[in-house]
Amino acid sequence: MSLPARLQEALGLLKAMPKELKAQALLDYAKRVPAPPPGVELERVPECQTPFFLRAEVEGGRVRLYFFVPDEAPTVKAFAGLLKEGLEGEPPEAVLAVPPAFYRGAGLEELLTPLRLRGLEAALLRLQEQVRQVL
Repeated sequence: MSLPARLQEALGLLKAMPKELKAQALLDYAKRVPAPPPGVELERVPECQTPFFLRAEVEGGRVRLYFFVPDEAPTVKAFAGLLKEGLEGEPPEAVLAVPPAFYRGAGLEELLTPLRLRGLEAALLRLQEQVRQVL
């Protein structure tokens, strides 16, 4: 599976960590999600039980990502941070090529429920659909 380099690196780091450090690393990703700028219209990911809003735009041949997840949902916000870290600034084709279960093998399955992981997949699929609409 070929992933954008920054996403591959982030998953590799998570994979190498013991379980207790993975949880902390996810919280660190949650802290890296900036508020979207005023005027950016976000779309809700209805598959997520927690409010998860996102927008993918393409500017100058690169994908820009915006998210809003309440601070009270750090695990879900960590998904947004992981996607932003790994996909921000990539060409649209690279974002569209990421498989829904891109996280498999990084050890997230030992921390998160299948329901949470399906939410992560749904968020990626929603971003990819927005990128397709722009193209």
